[in-house]
Amino acid sequence: MSAVKAKSATGFKIISDNRSASHDYELMERFEAGLALTGTEVKACRAGKVQLKDGFAAVESGEAWLINVHISEYSHGNIANHLPNRKRKLLLHRQEIAKIHGKTREKGLAVVATKMYFKDGRVKVEIAVARGKKLHDKRAAEKTKEQNAEARAALIQSKSH
Repeated sequence: MSAVKAKSATGFKIISDNRSASHDYELMERFEAGLALTGTEVKACRAGKVQLKDGFAAVESGEAWLINVHISEYSHGNIANHLPNRKRKLLLHRQEIAKIHGKTREKGLAVVATKMYFKDGRVKVEIAVARGKKLHDKRAAEKTKEQNAEARAALIQSKSH
């Protein structure tokens, strides 16, 4: 399977998904933001060369920034190729930036990158206000997930008999 998932009829194509975010954090409120990218970054995104694992958003002097997201250098790029781990500006409305800034000042809340995708030809990133899970919370979530899977399997098995 290719690094970039198949494109649906709506023009929505997932570039990268941060699955560990929902495991490590309790995701509360989600925002969709555009990204200010260079040409080689967009081409690298089209090739699926994006790593969101440690990515987070921060508000600095009234602007939102995506930090620690790795977009690999474009393979056919020249001397004007981009830096893989540079800060990238998030394109959000002023009210959304104020809301995110207010939430991040609360104790224990962070803004993590959960998904990057193409929407109608533009690169978008989904960020979420999140609270870190403790180890016992992770274990409890894993336990309920297992119980739901077992219940589903038992239900399917009972229907087949």
